[in-house]
Order: sequence, then structure tokens, then C-alpha cells
Amino acid sequence: MLVSFDIEKVEPLADGAPFGDVGAYERVIAKAKGEVDPKHPGNEGIALIDKAPINANGRVEYTTDVFILRPKDPAKGNGRILYEVNNRGRKMLFGNIADGPQGVNDPKTMADVGNGFPMRRGYTIVWSGWDPDAPRANMGLGLSAPVATDDGKPIVDMVREEFVSGTRVGNLDVFKLSYEAAALDQAWARLSVRERAGDERREVPRSQWSFVDARSIRLTDGAKPKPGWLYEFHYEATNPKVQGLGFAATRDVVSWLRYDPAAIAATGGKITHALAIGFSQAGRYLRHHISAGFNRDEQGRKVFDGIHAHIAGIGRIFFNVPFGQPARTGTQHEDHGFPENAFPFSTAMLSDPLTEEEGSLFRGDGSDPKLIETNTSTEYWQKGASLLHTDPLGKQDLALPENSRVYMIAGTQHGGRAGATTDPGPNVNPRNPHNPMPAVRALLVALDDWVVSGKEPPPSRVPTLAAGTLVEPDKTGFPAIPGAAVVKVTNRVAPPVDWISPAPPEDAYRTLVCKVDSDGNETAGVRLPDIAVPLATYSGWNEYKPPYPAGELADRDGSCLPFPTDKATREASGDPRPSIAERYASGADYVAKVQAVVAALAADRLLLAEDAERYLERARREPRVAP
Repeated sequence: MLVSFDIEKVEPLADGAPFGDVGAYERVIAKAKGEVDPKHPGNEGIALIDKAPINANGRVEYTTDVFILRPKDPAKGNGRILYEVNNRGRKMLFGNIADGPQGVNDPKTMADVGNGFPMRRGYTIVWSGWDPDAPRANMGLGLSAPVATDDGKPIVDMVREEFVSGTRVGNLDVFKLSYEAAALDQAWARLSVRERAGDERREVPRSQWSFVDARSIRLTDGAKPKPGWLYEFHYEATNPKVQGLGFAATRDVVSWLRYDPAAIAATGGKITHALAIGFSQAGRYLRHHISAGFNRDEQGRKVFDGIHAHIAGIGRIFFNVPFGQPARTGTQHEDHGFPENAFPFSTAMLSDPLTEEEGSLFRGDGSDPKLIETNTSTEYWQKGASLLHTDPLGKQDLALPENSRVYMIAGTQHGGRAGATTDPGPNVNPRNPHNPMPAVRALLVALDDWVVSGKEPPPSRVPTLAAGTLVEPDKTGFPAIPGAAVVKVTNRVAPPVDWISPAPPEDAYRTLVCKVDSDGNETAGVRLPDIAVPLATYSGWNEYKPPYPAGELADRDGSCLPFPTDKATREASGDPRPSIAERYASGADYVAKVQAVVAALAADRLLLAEDAERYLERARREPRVAP
């Protein structure tokens, strides 16, 4: 429960500029202090809670950063919280759902908030810290959580970390450790390297690496890490924080804002409902929040009425365990063996033939929210997303419970957004710039309608076994496009292993992907105009090129392979796909086809009117189609 909520600053957003009929917004910056009873049933599942220091009340304390954007006139707002779970301390809402700039963690101006979508709908937007080690620079959101001890003595245990240079981060000179090394003279601490996860580990001699300090190591003698290679470090670490308090902090902050009369000082008005949204790691956090029982507060009240998890796949986070590392996420090439994926994956009640467990992501105790899960094509290749709607062995489509929906946004990549480029980076193919956010916006509105009025959202839209659109990764029917790398394997999803000394698991779940048409575009899911009236082939996969480990499935990037412009170009290159000129008789023909698609999507509530008009305006200006 919260014991204090201290507002540090209230100031206008965007100099008081109005957001449609809702009008001006205000920024509220605050600190919330809470304490949890380690013996309360809702807190007993927090790892290391029994080893945390307690106050005079027998409670464990925490402090979290809070950032709120609220309508200046509460009467013009919609009375609902939209809580975005931050991703590694970062606010990602505006850079995603509002088509705004990336990396804005302290939104102040109109430019910072993109098209202002959530403000125009009147939400009270809330962020708070949950990760004790999230960067706090530039208004990053963090949590102050206590260090666990053994009766006051430091806890020391073996930890494994993996470092990769040049893929998810820039080229590394220094490897930052997640935890403080217990000592700098650990004679048995070891560093190994391999090109691919299936290769034998080669130990780096102790003379070729060294501790920089208790939180970092580096290669010595000027050696640089090889791009894309896997460096694995085992060492004795100390001082683990009680990370799982982050779940309790989110629960307590949102519950207080919803139910405590004193919260009007922070929200400006009475809150009737609470929605949550999370992108990538934050979406996995929300899945974990549900399954771990934190959508019920200590008084038994529901926290979030509706949750929208985007690009989470089947994952949770490596968080509520001793020495957890929540920033990690496993792909075909990186972060193997760390806890992230564990049965149950789906909201349907199932039995797992590999672990002999039974269960559902939902708890069935009255705390389950209405849940919408959206994924891009990438999550089917990298994050096991087919297991959201099939049995663990991929033999049967599932009937999901009535409070759950799943959607695949066809031909999109993880992290897809407005303004994404085709720059290939470390990959063979150009990256995928197809923006899934128009569908995400529409489905957030559908979730809101579902929560507030009971109007059900569109039926789940995913590839299925019954329709023949859910297939093995080497049986998609992808065409032979000249010069293109074509991926035919998915990231293997297996039951959890010992994350300190992981061995390749013998058994794995069967993960499937979407069948493609003769152009290479996916035949199922939410097919936005870029797929339904295409000018290119868009995929959720890509492949690394040298000096990275060639042939490996690229981290979470997709591909964009433009169509030839005309018949002569197509024939000269040997491309099997019809050219743009052969597809569309004129600009008017192209616009008419886009018009038909956006009308159908809007009728199905998978596209908002404002986004339908944006697609049409873009189609009218399309330079690749003849006038």
C-alpha cells in the first residue's frame, strides 16, 4: 500500500496548447512511497521478501518515480487511466502509439507527443518505476528497492551474464555487469566466447580480460569484442535487490490513483477505469503481472480493467527471482537459457505434455483483466507467438476465453513504428518500415469500449491450423527473390533450464508461422494496406551478414523487399513477383484498391477513421505508381 504521494511539480504541457475538445494538459511529477506486508498473501510470491529489511511496522519499504499527464479541466477528460509500463525506464507511448519521436523521456512540447492521440481521447496518462536498475537519466523511471541480506550478511551467489557487441547496442569496449562482483580477485571467474549458441564455448584466458571495477569487465591489450559473438561471464555477485517489489509498486500506485479519494490531487478528477499498455519488455511485464497475481490489490480490488500487451510474444520477464536480469530477452541468436518463457503461455486452460503442468496465463480468481495481445510477424519467428493460440505442440487451434483476444499484424517487425527506415544495419536485407501502430491504436480504442461499455472487440485475427495459414517455418511458400536472404527456422522455445549453467534442452514446443502468398506477404492476421495493396514484400525476419554471425536469425528485425517498378526491370532481374506497373493500371486504380481495404478494416473496427484518411492521402501521393 502507498503511505505517501508527494507531488514535486505541476506545470503545463506544451505551454497549455489544447488537444482537441479535451483542451490543455498538465505534467505532474511525483514520488510515491509504499510498504508491503511480507506475510500478506498478495506479497508472499515476491522473491527475497523474507530477506528484506523491515520497518517498525514489520513492512518492507520502496519508493517509486511517478509521472502523470492529466487534463487541466478534469470534466473534459474521460475519467480513465492509461498506464504505460515503462521499458527499461523509458516512456515509449508517444514514439509508438502517437507516431512521435523516439527517445523522448521528458515530454514537454507538442513535438514530443506526436499526434497527441491519447490526450485527444482524454486519458489521464500515468507512468511509474518498477525496475530498481532502470536508468534514471533524463527522467527515466526507476524504483528504490532494498537489498536483501542473510540476517544482515551480504548474499553472494554465482551469476551468469551474456554480452553481445553491435546487435542490440553499439560496439562495446566494456561489459557492464548486472550485479556487483563480490570481489575483484575471483580466481575462478571465467569468460568464454562462441560465435553461435550451438558452438562449443572457448574460454578466454584470465590474462586476456580484467575487472574494470565491481560492475564491469573488459578485454585487455586493446582487444575488441567480435561483432555479434556471444561472450558469457560467470562470477560471484552480491547485494541482490528485492526486485519483485516492482510488481507491488505498480499495483499499489494504480490502486491508490483509482480508489483513494486523496488521489484527486494527482489525477485532477475521479478515476472510473484503468487500462494498461506495454510495448515489448513492458508487454511481457504485463503478462507476468497478470499471472503472478498482481492485478488484485491488498484489499482484493482489481487494478487494471483492461490490458493491451504489444509485441510480447509468449514472454514474461526474468525479474522476480534472486539476481534477476529483467533487461534480457531471448532470441534465436542471443540470451539463451535465461528465464523468460515458461508454460502456461496462453489464456486458455491447457496441459503441457513436456512438463506435465496444467494452467493458464489467467488466474480465474476474479482478478483477470480484459486482455488484448497484439504481435508483429517477428514474434512468430522469435518469441513463440503461435503458442498464444495453439496447444504446446502446435497440433490444435485454441478457443480463447471470452475476456481474451489475440491479433497478428501481418508483415510487420518488432518495434515497427512511424518513421522507421529500411537501413539494413547488421542484416542482409533492408529492414521493414511497415508501421503496425494504426492497428494498435484501433485495438486500444476497442479495449476501452470493451472495458467501459461492454462492447466486444473484433474477433481474434491470427493464422490458424484450420485455415492452413499456420505452418512450419520452412513451408511458408516464400518466393525466390533475387539477392534476398530467406529465413526458414524459428527461435526454439523450450521448457526452462538451469540459467546459471544452461544445457541445450532435449524437448521443445512447436512454434509455427504464417503462410505467405506468391509475393511473400502473409496471408492471415490484420492485413493493413501495405500488405493488402502492396508495393513490396514485408517480413518479420531478417538474417545477419558478416562480420556478424552470417546466417543467424537477426535479433528482432524484419525485411522489406520492394517490387520491381516495371516489367522490363522484373524480367532483367528474374524476380517472380509482378512489377508495380503490372499490378496497378494507374494511380486512381491504386487509390481505389486502398480505399476498399481501409473501408473494410474500418468496418471491422481494426482501423480508425483518422488513420483510414491518412492511408488514402498517402496513396494519392504515392510516387511509385504511375499517374
